[in-house]
Amino acid sequence: MKLAIVASLIASAAAFAPQANNARTSTAVQAESRREALASIAAAGAVILPAAANAAAGESPRFSVFGVIGDGGSYSEGAAYGTDQSSPLYSPYSVYPEAGPDSLYKPGNSEEIARKKGFITESQKRLQKLPGYVAKKEWFNVKDELTRYMYETRGAVRGLATSPEQKKLANDFFKAIEEATLQATLKNQDKCAAASDASIKLLDQFYASL
Repeated sequence: MKLAIVASLIASAAAFAPQANNARTSTAVQAESRREALASIAAAGAVILPAAANAAAGESPRFSVFGVIGDGGSYSEGAAYGTDQSSPLYSPYSVYPEAGPDSLYKPGNSEEIARKKGFITESQKRLQKLPGYVAKKEWFNVKDELTRYMYETRGAVRGLATSPEQKKLANDFFKAIEEATLQATLKNQDKCAAASDASIKLLDQFYASL
């Protein structure tokens, strides 16, 4: 009986031993796999970085990282405070030069004007909804309509207003929509209706002047 018990214990211990070894072996394999993966990533980064630093003209901007005197044709990250640049920067902390004739963006180009006119055209459609909202005393709709898209409208109107007449129309339009918002908040139907009508007419006049 005692021999049977001892034999059983030995068998049980032997059964557990391989599992412990397997667990240690699995952990070691996983650790080794992680080390190999990290080494591969580091090697890939070492290959990529020199390629980025040696980018040719017409490719993505190049950066001289923490270089006091670097590549004059590349962009620094502010570490050199412009000392490694061939032309003056916008500021010592910028990687881009002042806007000028060679800039990619040209203010007043046809695409920009068309985009801003599109904002105004959409705003004209939205303002046409105001009289109906005011008639139904839907004050929340009035204020929402004068808020959700007017940020773009303001920028477009200011950007396209060049002459004194256009600038006056722009200011009058801004005052009209602000008045309409105020009277909608106060739930004053007559004054809100008048301000809404004025905003519609003023924006139409402004667009016609472009």
